[in-house]
Amino acid sequence: MPDTVSALGTPAGRREGPAKVTGTARYAAEHTPPGCVHAWPVPATVARGTITSVDASAALALPGVITVLTHENAPRLTEPEDATLHLLQDARVPHWGWFVALAVADTLEGAREAAAAVRVSYAEEPHDVELRADHPDAYVPEDTDGTSGEHLRGEADNAFAAAPFRVDVAYRVPPLHNHPMEPHAATAVWQDGRLTVHDSSQGATKVRDTLADLFTLDKERVTVVSDHVGGGFGSKGTPRPQPVLAAMAAKVTGRPVKLALHRRHLPAVVGHRSPTLHRLRLAAEADGTLTSVIHEVTSHTSRIKEFPETATAPTRVIHPSPHARTTQRVVPLDVPSPSWMRAPGEAPGMYALESAMDELASALGMDPVELRLRNDTDTEPDSGKPFSSRHLAECLREGARRFQWSQRDPQPRSRREGALLIGTGVAAATYPVMASPSRASAHAHPDGGFDIKVNATDIGTGARTVLAQIAADALGVPLERIRIAIGDSDLPDAPLAGGSSGTASWGWAVHEAGKRLAETLARRRGEPLPPEGIGVTADTAGTADADSDYARHSFGAHFAEVSVDTVSGEVRVRRLLGVYAAGHILNPRTARSQFVGAMVMGLGMALTEGSTMDPAFGDFTECDLASYHVPAHADVPAIEAHWIDEDDPHINPMGSKGIGEIGIVGTAAAIGNAVHHATGVRFRELPLTPDRILTGDGI
Repeated sequence: MPDTVSALGTPAGRREGPAKVTGTARYAAEHTPPGCVHAWPVPATVARGTITSVDASAALALPGVITVLTHENAPRLTEPEDATLHLLQDARVPHWGWFVALAVADTLEGAREAAAAVRVSYAEEPHDVELRADHPDAYVPEDTDGTSGEHLRGEADNAFAAAPFRVDVAYRVPPLHNHPMEPHAATAVWQDGRLTVHDSSQGATKVRDTLADLFTLDKERVTVVSDHVGGGFGSKGTPRPQPVLAAMAAKVTGRPVKLALHRRHLPAVVGHRSPTLHRLRLAAEADGTLTSVIHEVTSHTSRIKEFPETATAPTRVIHPSPHARTTQRVVPLDVPSPSWMRAPGEAPGMYALESAMDELASALGMDPVELRLRNDTDTEPDSGKPFSSRHLAECLREGARRFQWSQRDPQPRSRREGALLIGTGVAAATYPVMASPSRASAHAHPDGGFDIKVNATDIGTGARTVLAQIAADALGVPLERIRIAIGDSDLPDAPLAGGSSGTASWGWAVHEAGKRLAETLARRRGEPLPPEGIGVTADTAGTADADSDYARHSFGAHFAEVSVDTVSGEVRVRRLLGVYAAGHILNPRTARSQFVGAMVMGLGMALTEGSTMDPAFGDFTECDLASYHVPAHADVPAIEAHWIDEDDPHINPMGSKGIGEIGIVGTAAAIGNAVHHATGVRFRELPLTPDRILTGDGI
């Protein structure tokens, strides 16, 4: 028998791996019930205005076309909490790409042709899509969760003015897009007043609850299945248009309806990372001790839904100073609604902060690693709470050792290979530890097997595998005796996969259910189980969401080596190294996959990914993977992820922290700092594309 004591913490292979590589895993658009038809949306072609007419006659005359839904004939929905789901309900157009009609036909090709044949007329209105830090409509949003608004500590401006060493710099991060491999898709079926939807979502429970509200149904009459999800990165974190539109069309036609959004639709309707404008002022004593930190961020939001990119949040956590001010402003514009994208807030915020820290190190003539070590702390600067665990210094030292940082010549442009300038950079990283209440059930069967049920979502992270390990550990049984059921809203309710909180939230409930079942079985003293077996349930409400006396965060250190071609301006990353302090690592194999994936995404943020808003038309010009460039394997020749296994008893029964997002947080800054070390030029706008590099003085 395998060693059951070590089931948790072993590199168990992914349970769904064989199904995925053999093609038997089914995604939302791969469910085709009998009689299934297809839908295709019609996006608005104005940035702001009102629909004056919709002519669907040409579309309806095409062979196989069943209907065209518009605001004039679509089913009425209740007013949603999320305005982006108020679809086909009125004539307003809040931004370019807003869906104004939906064509339904027997075939996908027919639906697409019908959508192209729909003619929509508009009363167009003047629009504003340009983000400026001095925009007159900028405001400070209400701080409802401690991540936005304005936060003051001491006398930041006076301390900055009085300091002997200061930097006052501005950085810009452009709009970024999620672009998961699986596009947003849904297949909806109505039968006997019951709605079943296969949806590409990071949280089937939330989608179920939303659909029930929109269509005025009891939750028990809605089932949402998100069995396999091909990535999301936040864009599938809350319900998006596809399950709503598919359910509307299925209700009207009386047939199952399948809707898969075209990739070019995604930037306008499923969220994006808002562009962020940063101004950072850092002040320090001659020994590098920070005395003042001022971080001001301006981002855009849509006019129908407020979403701040909370980029000042990590500044309040990572480096202590007696005086600080962080201010988050948003500007409502005629743009698509931004939303979550991997490490929302932390990724752009730490890029700017850690780049500014590098600039401060240069001003001080101090090693960048040493500056960060000089400003380590045991307590969270803003709250004053002790950290449940913080091993940032260990990450920096271990990363420096592995990266051979001591051999680095600190002088910029000190290393050259022909036309190539070589540089190295470092950055720190942090991400909050979060958990939400969840339910789970555990059932023991006479055959010695155990069923674990929880409506978790596996978005490619290995949730099935790790939850099985948690259950095996709690029950004290071999891993192969655990059967896992997830991704179905008929299972015990669970929160979405997001905020690096999935495993902590679901795993907490699975652990509790497993422990209770183990205690129940132990009390039977070897008595045979009844034919139906024995089961227990667990609900972590009031526990997982309880206040803590500790500040709970993950930390990490990123190191990068780059080459900069002085002829072409091309930046190539030669090495990436990340060292993390993220609690107890539950599965080294899946953990490394998460760390490495996030680091590659950070590389894309630094070098290739970026979007622009067309001021004339109000749409994103980089709307597909032909123009929005993500890294490929050849872009990352050497990448390493390591970790310090922490013993943190203050977070959850497993001692685990989220790992899905910490890997992206510091990567872009480390690469940007390496480019500065290589060239001697500080580039403050991402991505670092050849055209920007070649404009640098002396390149």
